[in-house]
Amino acid sequence: MNAQSNLLSDSQQKQSIKQVQEIDLMALFGALLDRKIFIVVFTALFAFAGISFAVFSPPVYQATAMIQVEEKGGSVPGFDELGGMFESSSAAVTEIELLKSRSIIGEAVDTLNLDIIAYPKLFPVFGNRSFRLFSPSESHPFNSPVFGLDSYAWGGEEIDVFRFEVKNNLIGRTFIVTALGEKKYKLSTESGEVILTGKVGEEAKTENLSLTIKSLSARPNTEFELLKVDRLSMILHLQSLIGAAEKGQDSGIINLSLQHTDPEYAENVLNKVASIYVKRNVDRNSAEAQNSLEFLNVQLPIVKKQLEAAEQKFNAYQVQQQSVDITLETQAVLEQIVKLETKLQELELKRLELARKFKRDHPSYQGIIEQINAIQEQKRKLSSEVQVLPETQQELLRLTRDVEVNNEIYTMLLAKSQELDIVRAGTVGNVRIIDTAEVNVSAPVKPKKALIVVMATLLGGLIAVAIVLVQKSLHKGIEDPSEIEALGLPVYASVPYSEYQVKLTGFAKARKGKTAKAKSILAIDNPADLSIEALRSLRTSLHFAMMEAKNNVIAISGPSPGVGKSFVSVNLASVLAQSDKKVLIIDADMRKGYLQTQFGMQWDNGLSDYLSGRINLEQATKQSQVENLDVMTRGQIPPNPSELLMHENFSKLVNEVSEKYDLVIIDTPPILAVTDPAIVSAHSGCTLLVTRFGQNHVKELELTRNRFEQNGIDVKGVVFNGVVKKASNAYGYYGYYNYEYKSDK
Repeated sequence: MNAQSNLLSDSQQKQSIKQVQEIDLMALFGALLDRKIFIVVFTALFAFAGISFAVFSPPVYQATAMIQVEEKGGSVPGFDELGGMFESSSAAVTEIELLKSRSIIGEAVDTLNLDIIAYPKLFPVFGNRSFRLFSPSESHPFNSPVFGLDSYAWGGEEIDVFRFEVKNNLIGRTFIVTALGEKKYKLSTESGEVILTGKVGEEAKTENLSLTIKSLSARPNTEFELLKVDRLSMILHLQSLIGAAEKGQDSGIINLSLQHTDPEYAENVLNKVASIYVKRNVDRNSAEAQNSLEFLNVQLPIVKKQLEAAEQKFNAYQVQQQSVDITLETQAVLEQIVKLETKLQELELKRLELARKFKRDHPSYQGIIEQINAIQEQKRKLSSEVQVLPETQQELLRLTRDVEVNNEIYTMLLAKSQELDIVRAGTVGNVRIIDTAEVNVSAPVKPKKALIVVMATLLGGLIAVAIVLVQKSLHKGIEDPSEIEALGLPVYASVPYSEYQVKLTGFAKARKGKTAKAKSILAIDNPADLSIEALRSLRTSLHFAMMEAKNNVIAISGPSPGVGKSFVSVNLASVLAQSDKKVLIIDADMRKGYLQTQFGMQWDNGLSDYLSGRINLEQATKQSQVENLDVMTRGQIPPNPSELLMHENFSKLVNEVSEKYDLVIIDTPPILAVTDPAIVSAHSGCTLLVTRFGQNHVKELELTRNRFEQNGIDVKGVVFNGVVKKASNAYGYYGYYNYEYKSDK
């Protein structure tokens, strides 16, 4: 028998686990239908927020430009050989990094004064939209202030700051520029402390700052915000804003972009960065020609002085010797020496130039040295031939040689200088601007209004659904009577939630810690209500349950306050009385009982007064407006309700009323709060529990049953109160359906 029981228990446990693991999609869908109003409202709020954001957000415009990176720099026609010395190639990736370098962007920041930020003070939320949509005219240059708030800019106001210098401790601090009219202004802190006053076009300074405003166009009292930002921070900010990407692999085409709310600002910044970049590229490509030109410019004056000195010596010697002429033999030697000296001097210049670039052991440098040595050897051989000439011819040869050599060298250097100057001036670099920066003001790139509204709506819907599903997963209140019957407690009746009862209580939901108190009886005011019909079915069930009971006393309790014990007790008593039974209802909640309010009575002369011996049974019972229904109110609140119920007077009361009435209903306080229901139920023949739909948990109901069983009391059944028709439990396997069935009038 035990083995069979264990097998049965294991089977039930596995089935229970399987049911827990199953996901009831229909129930989840039903939960969403139950909260459809919440989901719709929540989604609508997000949609409204998305629409507001899309409407009031300032549009962001994008300036675009295009730059081409060529493989080789161009050369000047006629100087291909010379210009080839300075050709260079550059990859697009390298050029992109150079373009976004701090050096280039920093120059743009300095040139355009981008580290000075000045803008009109706009009214929060919708002030920006008003400012953007206003179109100034000659007759109406500024928009009219809304609500008389003339300190804000509403449209048409402009400011151009030429110079703003502050000490380091004031960098990043916001100042307020207020227009005073007649081209005057004042500068103050955000707290309102005036720092200085000035006039447009003139410099105004204090010990800590200096300010020069180039132009100011605004109504008097209009305020502008002004601040000096850190230069490096602005450079880094622009580096993150400026986009640069190569269009296609190895295409050499770089697309530049910059997004900003001010299209003119985006254009100016992007054009300035591009022009600085191209200028730097040209300077970089012509740097070698420039360096060579600077070297020649240093050598030219030296060679010129040497030429002048040689000519003076030659002329002086001819005067001294009275115009001596060079013989044909000497002339031939002179021409050879001049060629060698010229070549030697040219090689010496190349050696000096190479010495600036390479070390002495470099092959290029060593090659020049070898050439110089060879020329000098030829020169020594000619010098030996000169020794056989007459002394006069030797001196004349030497002086003439100096003049002609220096003249050849000077002419050569001058020609080289002119060639390099042409090459430097003609260098165009290996990058060029294809498209200057432009902005399509008719199509801002941000915000994507339709996308924002759609995404906000979807996000709102998803969050609302998530909230509903999370609440359902966290909420463990009983919503299906099958959960109660799984505990072994029969459900005698499922009482639907009554909207009419809400009207009787005066408000839909009681405040925290208090109970909604009806001032009338639903069974009398609206006997056709579905809740009353359910209680009539409870009356039928009790008829059979009371057959085996020890007396005709019914104790009604519940796990916690607010489950509707008093509602069930009063209306059940009324329904029983309407069936020609003499019924007594006793309010055994001597702490917070309020049955007297539903019957329009006073609480005095009730149960506590009878148990304390102050009054007799006839004085404690009162006739209600319902025929055959008597009421015993709670009476005066005693300090010891449980002790009064344990007194023999309560046993005496139960015996007397049991004989006098057909049915006695005792409304007790919640069992989990006090022990009074256990004492009352010990004298009753039937104990009923009232649990509320979605409020009490299974564990709570199980603990309630255990509390009664610990006192030797068997709970006959449960009244499932306040059942709400919900889509989530309409798909369950267990259903209690209540239909309205009225007679025709």
